[in-house]
Formats: sequence, C-alpha cells, structure tokens
Amino acid sequence: MPMRTRATALATLAVAALAAGTVLTAPAGAAPKKAAPPKFLAASELPPHPASTWTAGPVTDGFPAELAYCLGEGVPAYDYRHRVFHTDLDTGAAQVTVVTGSAAKGEALAALLNKEIRSCADRIEMSDPETEAEGRYYGRLPVEEGATVHGLHTETSWGATDIHLLSVGRDGRTVTVVGWGQMGDFGDAPVAAFKKTTKKAVNKLY
Repeated sequence: MPMRTRATALATLAVAALAAGTVLTAPAGAAPKKAAPPKFLAASELPPHPASTWTAGPVTDGFPAELAYCLGEGVPAYDYRHRVFHTDLDTGAAQVTVVTGSAAKGEALAALLNKEIRSCADRIEMSDPETEAEGRYYGRLPVEEGATVHGLHTETSWGATDIHLLSVGRDGRTVTVVGWGQMGDFGDAPVAAFKKTTKKAVNKLY
C-alpha cells in the first residue's frame, strides 16, 4: 500500500495542484523553446526492499496524494509533476518535482516545504487525538543547492504504526520532494539508503 496514510490519522490535509507553466525566452523571430523537464528517479534507485522489488508508475501532472499527509493545504500552486512507486508488500514511495520561476523562488519553496514537514507531526496530532506522531531531522546533504532529510513516525490508539522518510532538494529553480513509507517505526527506516536516493534525485534533475 504506497505511502500508507491511515484514514483516521492522515486524511485531514488536501492538495491543490494548479498550473503555472515555465517557458524559456528565445531570440526575436525564433520559436520559443520549452525547458527540458526535470528527470525522475527510476525504481532501481530507491532504497532496496529486502523481500520485494520496486515498480515505478508513469510521470504524471499534479501533486501526489501520497504526500498529502504532510504537504497539503500549505503547498503553493505550481505546475507539479510526480511519480509514484510501489512494492508487492506494504512499502511505497513518491517523488514530486516543480520548476519555479527563479532560483530565489525555488529557495523559498524549498524552505516552505521543509517547514511544513517539520510541523507535520504536530499537525497530525492536532487533527486526530487518536494518533501520536513524532518527527526527526536527519540532516542536510551536500548536493547541488542542498537537500534535507526528515523522518516521521505515527501510531494510532488501535496499534497501527507507520514510518515515513521525506526529503526536499533543490537545483537552482527546481525543487524535488521524495517520500518513502511503510509499516514500522524509526528502527525500520533505511535512512542511509534514503539519503543516497535523495542525492540521486537531485543530481538526476538535469
């Protein structure tokens, strides 16, 4: 079940995916050229699963519902694109990428996304008293303009427990978010492998 989001615990935030295309300027008299779209992770570049293999879905327009539990109402309207990944078991992942209008706008968006992730545990607990949530910060990665890695654990009053890893990375005006999740707690999170995946995601954009 990709990026497990317990119905009672995590279904309170909605995602708005609005269009805002970006086009490169061209010399007078020449047809304008669209910027090459950022590249996405392949299934083989995700943290290895010990008992299953990853399958990658198509690259699709819009913001993925799989990341709405943390990045919902606070996400600005941009032209998002995403890819969802799944295994045959309960582990899932998603990547969303957006090209903003400038490096400054990209920096501001990355900062906002990190802020939303840091406050995610508190917002989950406020929205659902039946769920306990804890967030952790796993540091910054030296890749392009930088990337940050976070963890989130949720546990419901009836015993359901889920662990998520999320990262935000930036290359100039382009921002990408990678999310990974499965049943379990912080001890089940492949942090080192997820950091490698995050570096690949940012380096692979262009």
